[in-house]
Amino acid sequence: MGPTAEAGSSLLGLWLLLCSWGCPGSAEPRAPPDKIAIVGAGIGGTSAAYYLRQKFGGSVKIDLFERGEVGGRLATLTVEGQEYESGGSVIHPLNLHMKRFVKDLGLSAAKDADSLTGVYNGEKLVFEESRWFIINMIKLVWHYGFQFLRLHMWVEDILDKFMRIYRYQSHDYAFSSVEKLMHALGGDNFLRMLNGTLLETLEKAGFSEKFLNEIVAPVMRVNYGQNLSINGFVGAVSLCGVESGLWAVEGGNKLVCSGLLQASKGNLIPGSVMNIVEKTKTKRTGGPAKMYEVVYQTGSEVHSGFYDIVLVATPLNRKMSNITFLNFDPAVEEFHQDYKHIVTTLVKGELNTTIFSARPLNKFDLTAVLTTDNSDLFINSIGIVSPVREQDTPEPTTDGTHVWKIFSADTLTKRQILKLFLSYDYAVKKPWLAYPQYKPPEKCPSIVLHDHLYYLNGIECAASAMEMSAIGAHNAALLAYHRWNGHTHMVDQEDLHEKLKTEL
Repeated sequence: MGPTAEAGSSLLGLWLLLCSWGCPGSAEPRAPPDKIAIVGAGIGGTSAAYYLRQKFGGSVKIDLFERGEVGGRLATLTVEGQEYESGGSVIHPLNLHMKRFVKDLGLSAAKDADSLTGVYNGEKLVFEESRWFIINMIKLVWHYGFQFLRLHMWVEDILDKFMRIYRYQSHDYAFSSVEKLMHALGGDNFLRMLNGTLLETLEKAGFSEKFLNEIVAPVMRVNYGQNLSINGFVGAVSLCGVESGLWAVEGGNKLVCSGLLQASKGNLIPGSVMNIVEKTKTKRTGGPAKMYEVVYQTGSEVHSGFYDIVLVATPLNRKMSNITFLNFDPAVEEFHQDYKHIVTTLVKGELNTTIFSARPLNKFDLTAVLTTDNSDLFINSIGIVSPVREQDTPEPTTDGTHVWKIFSADTLTKRQILKLFLSYDYAVKKPWLAYPQYKPPEKCPSIVLHDHLYYLNGIECAASAMEMSAIGAHNAALLAYHRWNGHTHMVDQEDLHEKLKTEL
């Protein structure tokens, strides 16, 4: 018995030793990176900093480069001392990342003001909302049958599938491309929507030309400055924006970005990134390592720093961020997505309602007017807006003046403003490259540009929205973490919906 037990003990010891070398999960985790750079401090960049801090812990230094204001395209314009949203304005009640940010950062939500909307086709108002729900239902059925109900169900079905992303990300799964992420959510149908126009998608679903032109197209014009030729998926996202329960952040949506920056303990560097260079550098630990040199300009001075991981969270468009990638072998894929030019104009004045209706001003109770694609009017939409701070909301006016937000393709001339308003006190304008110019089929830019170099904004080719940027940021942070640590089993997993349904 003695020698046999001794041999068994030796074999057991050998087996344990082998396991300590080779068993999955028993290896020492890789040390976290020393420094991470994020280019851009909008909602994508600040969200990425927040999630990277959660994954990599407190020791890593996170630098965010921003040449403008923190918040990027989440910005405000000031009219007579009061701030109004000029960029991303409303948030859907099922945007769970934005809801979580507001809660975690101690911010508060402001409900989107109720509005009465009309649709103008260049000659007349083809549809007008009523304050009475039942009257709206009768109007919709009278003009369009039950198509509005079918459209609501179509959007809800897409939204239901899209909500899977929150479960995947809560389990730390990531995707290496926008197409793989989309396929994991909605299968081949989501990819077909991405590669076909909204017009094709909805015509195939049986919606009439009248309904598409008078109800759907105006929503695309106000949300994306484009028409039914955009891809089917971004069209569905746009239609979510007409749902009830929309909200915004009290004090301005940009407060989420500054809050995330502070919560991530990120270091803000005011400057414009010029070059990202791949280099081999000897680290403090002694060995050579591939790193990225970020070259940036602050004022007239040029500086640089070395980073283990870099996330680009600004559109790679020469008019928005002129970044050159140097010394990469193979070269970083070149792509420069076109972005749509749009102008936001805020006017405090008395609307000339006769443009839209023969009714006198005191009988015109619409607070927003959208336009159809065949309208020759020089605006996409016009609507009354409230300040970002609830306490700044003015008392109801007796002279008919309000602050109106106008979206247009071009900067409005004084003559055009005078056509829209009987009189006005103040006008302020903001031109934007606001969102991608959608031209399906969409070829989404790569998320992985190099070993540890990532691009967040490619998700905008599917749909541009605050929540989409937060989802893209979370995905990129998880992808960076898993690729740094060699967790291949957490990236691009198939059939996640079925796998996670069976988890206890």
